[in-house]
Amino acid sequence: MHYSPTAAHAKTLSTHELRTNFLLTDLFVDGRVTLRVIDLDRAVIGGAVPTKGPLKLETPEELRAEFFAQRREIGILNVGGGGTVTVDGKSFDLGARDVVYVGRGSRDVTFDSARASEPARFYIISYPAHADYPTTLVRAADVTGNEIGSAERANRRRIAKYIHADGVRSSQLVMGVTVLEPGSVWNTMPAHTHSRRSEIYMYFDVPADAMVVHLLGEPDELRALIIRNQEVALSPGWSVHSGCGTASYSFCWAMGGENQDYTDMDPVLVEMMR
Repeated sequence: MHYSPTAAHAKTLSTHELRTNFLLTDLFVDGRVTLRVIDLDRAVIGGAVPTKGPLKLETPEELRAEFFAQRREIGILNVGGGGTVTVDGKSFDLGARDVVYVGRGSRDVTFDSARASEPARFYIISYPAHADYPTTLVRAADVTGNEIGSAERANRRRIAKYIHADGVRSSQLVMGVTVLEPGSVWNTMPAHTHSRRSEIYMYFDVPADAMVVHLLGEPDELRALIIRNQEVALSPGWSVHSGCGTASYSFCWAMGGENQDYTDMDPVLVEMMR
């Protein structure tokens, strides 16, 4: 179980302690499913990289459940080569940036790659669920994205919402992908908080020689994490979440908490930030 510090405690942490508490690394390990159970809205975060045959989604001891999705829903995003997610015997083929939503009550979930030489890399995000919604495949090509930001502000980006109140329905999970245009490096600026929900960013398509400087903390007590490709930043409801890269990149954002209102944000003006 990964426990998050309070806002007051976070102000006292060293760089190593900040990374230990707010950054998840090494989720994508060849031939394994790696899971982390997080206290933020009871999220489970993980990665699956099938290389020598199918991998099964096992149930962490911390869930005290008969099977993983007994009381949970799951969003699965592929950020690697072609692959297949099989849910209770039904197979879903996923290309890059495709998502499958797995509804509560699904008993068996397995992952496989089309080619071991170019394995799928499945990002897993799960929250508790109080209602049943059907397991659904969402193709990246079918998702309508909103173009926002500007080149002048270095934040021109496309926001694609996959799982949300007006799209694929869920109990509480809200999930999507933001892709920055070439030459743009800022995601979300001005920044915001939303105390009703935690938010989790998984950065991907970050070039090997690049990094993202991810901002966190209370608006007047900001801290920073240096993040590499396919690493995850955790943001409690009290924390800002915004980042700037040394090159363009993409990230998957996911939220769980009190509501599913994507626009429910508390803006943080630039002049308020310290």
